[in-house]
Amino acid sequence: MYTSHEDIGYDFEDGPREKKTHKPNPNIDGGWAWMIVLSSFVVHILIMGSQMALGVLNMEWLEEFHQSRGLTAWVSSLSMGITLIVGPFIGLFINTCGCRKTAIMGGILNALGWVLSAYATNVHYLFITFGVAAGFGSGMVYLPAVVMVGQYFQKRRALAQGLSTTGTGFGTFLMTVLLKYLCSEYGWRSAMFIQGAVSLNLCVCGALMRPLTPNETQSKKDLKNKDGERELKLPLSHSTESIKSNGHLNKTEEKEDGPVKEEMLSNSPAPESKGKDKVQHGKNMYALRILKIVSQLTIRVRKGFWDWYSSYFGTASLFTNRMFVAFIFWALFAYSSFVIPFIHLPEIVKLYNLSEQNDVFPLTSIIAIVHIFGKVILGIVADLPCTSVWNVFLMANLSLVISILILPLMHTYASLAAMCALIGFSSGYFSLMPVVTEDLVGIEHLANAYGIIICANGISALLGPPFAGWIYDITQKYDFSFYICGLLYMVGMLFLLIQPCIRLKEQPRKKYMEGTHV
Repeated sequence: MYTSHEDIGYDFEDGPREKKTHKPNPNIDGGWAWMIVLSSFVVHILIMGSQMALGVLNMEWLEEFHQSRGLTAWVSSLSMGITLIVGPFIGLFINTCGCRKTAIMGGILNALGWVLSAYATNVHYLFITFGVAAGFGSGMVYLPAVVMVGQYFQKRRALAQGLSTTGTGFGTFLMTVLLKYLCSEYGWRSAMFIQGAVSLNLCVCGALMRPLTPNETQSKKDLKNKDGERELKLPLSHSTESIKSNGHLNKTEEKEDGPVKEEMLSNSPAPESKGKDKVQHGKNMYALRILKIVSQLTIRVRKGFWDWYSSYFGTASLFTNRMFVAFIFWALFAYSSFVIPFIHLPEIVKLYNLSEQNDVFPLTSIIAIVHIFGKVILGIVADLPCTSVWNVFLMANLSLVISILILPLMHTYASLAAMCALIGFSSGYFSLMPVVTEDLVGIEHLANAYGIIICANGISALLGPPFAGWIYDITQKYDFSFYICGLLYMVGMLFLLIQPCIRLKEQPRKKYMEGTHV
């Protein structure tokens, strides 16, 4: 839907249909594709990395506004949740404007949200400026960054996605250190203002997202030539009419319309009126161009909306794919288990009186660093011909569930660090999510399908941190929140495990029915 045959990577030469040959696009799996990976890598640093480091700002907000942990956690969860929840709606922007323009607009909106949040007077103000504005801007950049990598790679998709999404780990480590330094030196308000300026680099990342349209330049030239010919025809026809109106008529017309000619000559316009006619003509041409642009934009928006609508609610609905629906249910429960440690670990460490050790090397930084290696290693393993991406994905999920359930039992810095390292490595499966999604629905539906998946993840991220905060306000412990989220995570995994079994049972039945029809 988002990609034509050029986008997939093949240039079709002009000629008869029988003799059409195709050659691979040099930018597929190489060339500009690595610039797309770099752009996506920086996007993950500035968006996902900064969101995973919000635990630093969360403690500052608790001290500044003196609100409950559950209410204050809504600021971080809104930002992370809306970034992912708006995924399906960002698909409409991509259909209409393309990935590049969508990402640039999102970068501006994200930076504006950070800057406005520096002037917050209460938590509810942050809900709007940081949670909604910055979150929506992040979503407008994040989805195009993931989709573009999927379009530019075919053979090494898992590795490319793994390398680009390692920006989350690097960003979490860098942004945690940066925000801590800025908050201690300048205060949290100045820190958010500076971070807003840094976020403008998202516009540069969006500018690098060049679409895969190798024949675009030639088609644009053809359109320009056609427009030039149309514009030339208009002045010519107008000039002939003006010549006739000024009395330069041929002999036949002169014989037939002698009195009319004399009247026209007597009423011939003066030089001043000619100048006015030229100005009026210029205004008419300008108005026609504006109407042409508006009509083209209207057609483009209608087409983009129809493609977006038909993908979700039309005959080619993604929800008819039962395996994809099971994948959505998994995403609804999975992401909160990964987000809660990032938001609440700084305070958990403080409750365990481990702040001094954590200041030397934060536990969230351990998750971030190991997360980098997890994404790269899992991406390499998934690309091996002897392994299945699906099996690697499931094993990583199982490991993450176990580590989440064990984490509340650890009360020393060393044991917490070990569990955080396991969480960081297991969560490397995020690099496989676009690959698994593409295998389920195909490259043409990747943007819409992945938008739905990250929307489900966004709902999980939106509800997870406030839920953990409320559990603490009731029980004065974070342990129960980890147990409940871990159990819900296991329920989501059951949806993924049940569907292949149902499919295997249905295959012999279909073969039998086909045999009976024969």
